[in-house]
Amino acid sequence: MTQAKKAKKQASGKDIAFNIFLYALCILILIIIAYPLYFIIIASFSNPSEVANGNVWFWPSQFTVDGYKELFRHGDIWMGYWNTILYTLVGTLIGLVVNISAAYSLSRKDLVGRKLITFFFIFTMFFNGGLIPTYFTIRDFHLYDTFWVMVLPFSVVVYNIIVARTFFDSSLPKELLDAAQIDGCGNLRFFFSIALPLSKAVIAVIALYIAVAQWNSYFNALVYIRSENLKPLQLVVRNILITNQSLVGAGDGLAAQEAMRLANLMKYAVIIITTVPIMCVYPFVQKYFSQGVMIGAIKG
Repeated sequence: MTQAKKAKKQASGKDIAFNIFLYALCILILIIIAYPLYFIIIASFSNPSEVANGNVWFWPSQFTVDGYKELFRHGDIWMGYWNTILYTLVGTLIGLVVNISAAYSLSRKDLVGRKLITFFFIFTMFFNGGLIPTYFTIRDFHLYDTFWVMVLPFSVVVYNIIVARTFFDSSLPKELLDAAQIDGCGNLRFFFSIALPLSKAVIAVIALYIAVAQWNSYFNALVYIRSENLKPLQLVVRNILITNQSLVGAGDGLAAQEAMRLANLMKYAVIIITTVPIMCVYPFVQKYFSQGVMIGAIKG
């Protein structure tokens, strides 16, 4: 066997060993990340006492769906689901319009006052008026306790604008705009016909960011929403859990034990019903996610 073949064989053996190590490490990381999610699922179908005693590891113990039955017994939860879906859809659409448009404008080198406008945007990431001035502003604009308070006032997210602006800077060369202008293409046509179709990756990423934030939002609803028919899912389940905890404290004997059992079951069930829907969205944008984040993270 020649020296070159021996070296190639040794290199091949090292590659195999490295691949085995890499796959083992990836599997370990997957288990560390996925097992807590799996545990919450099986715990939601298990007796709370079995969970507390550490008897639940890989499958449910004393299978039960009482937590889900008790949770869905509250009619408000369906109204909360509907409201949250509407807030997420409308909020994501509005957020994409304002953030992508602002990012593209700030990426244009010929924008007058570009640096000053960028400074004003970034300034708001570190300083804001605070909760009370924001409350008065929303009240004076007649947005308080309306549908639009959940989707309009907080639709501009500077971080999303920076990510999208960097994407436009690095992915849309000036020569492309020059060529389009020579052919008679205006700014709006270039944005809608060329810039947006070439920016599917970053649009998908920004949409996912906005949708997740909108789906999980509860603080804005807690402060600015009073009508029961406008409350999102997160606020509805929070009120349900608080109510059940108060019932636990008010009861005694077997009634208190049963209320405690249902309250513990509902905690896990709430996690499942509030996270699974938004997690189902990720596979549809996963192919764009890595590309959009990496390109949008390039600074220069």
